[in-house]
Amino acid sequence: MSPTAPFLRSALVAGAAAGALLLSGCVAGEGQAAEPDTAASGEAASLEGQTLNIDFATYNPLSLVIKDQGWLEDAGLTVNWVQSAGSNKANEALRAAAIDVGSTAGSAALLARSNGSPIQVIDIYSQPEWAALVTVDGTGIDSVDDLKGKQVAATKGTDPYFFLLQSLEAEGLEASDITVQNLQHADGWAALQNGSVDAWAGLDPIMAGAEEEGASLFYRNVDFNSYGFLNATEDFIENKPEVAQAVVDAYEHARAWAEENPEETAAILAEVAGLDEAVATKVIDERTNLDVDNVPGDAQVAVLEKIGPIFVELGDVASQEQVDEALDTLINDEFATAADPSRFE
Repeated sequence: MSPTAPFLRSALVAGAAAGALLLSGCVAGEGQAAEPDTAASGEAASLEGQTLNIDFATYNPLSLVIKDQGWLEDAGLTVNWVQSAGSNKANEALRAAAIDVGSTAGSAALLARSNGSPIQVIDIYSQPEWAALVTVDGTGIDSVDDLKGKQVAATKGTDPYFFLLQSLEAEGLEASDITVQNLQHADGWAALQNGSVDAWAGLDPIMAGAEEEGASLFYRNVDFNSYGFLNATEDFIENKPEVAQAVVDAYEHARAWAEENPEETAAILAEVAGLDEAVATKVIDERTNLDVDNVPGDAQVAVLEKIGPIFVELGDVASQEQVDEALDTLINDEFATAADPSRFE
């Protein structure tokens, strides 16, 4: 990705997928959480009688594995699972303290933190190719250049939306050259099917299902997709560090489990997302990279530094100072560094 100023107008970001229960809410407040000394020490405090509110999402296969296998419940936690339909919805729930832990794309986390949401990333769950530009027969769309003057569905505040902006920039177009219909991911695909839009900034696994139904992914670029962030509220990190550590440990156990059991992982995704198993297998095998360093750090910051200025340019964040402050306080690597997947074996 080019570091030049014009390229800052594009960006990668936020994820999402179809979900039954849409999260909502709002929040305020910021500040840095205390270091989780208990968790980082490796001492496993008792989880019996404690409650965890956490999301699951079809764009985050590891969350589906953890929910399906019941590891957190087996450890003594009372777990309230809430489905996120997209990074924007997960961020809303985190803001409202409706969940303690939620999964988003990296840029969505930065956007939320820049606007005062008191969250930190505590684990990296994947580096997926989960976004592309999609159309269907009859629209006359074969390339990004064909989008000029057209209607495009996208979920603002998510990776596919910033994938769209980045794609326009790469091909010499401006955001003002198109009309964006701000629709949740599943609604964007529906709008493309009924002819309300000419193209859709798609997200897996909905996008993979659309592809099976004849949709065309006319523009792809893996470098325009950002990492999957597992985020927690600062209040949760400060007051329940032992639960936060258990969540990260479960995620790292799930990573190993999913890599050893790709067929079963695809079957779980297919069931939750209502997909044919062949489609789910494509998502897991071809477009989900779980083999990444789980510790958030320089790799993610390098991507986010390129993304941040676009928030200011588009008016989504008031100032670059807010973005810089968010970059300085978003990463919390204590839990990921201390992760012990073996506790769930």
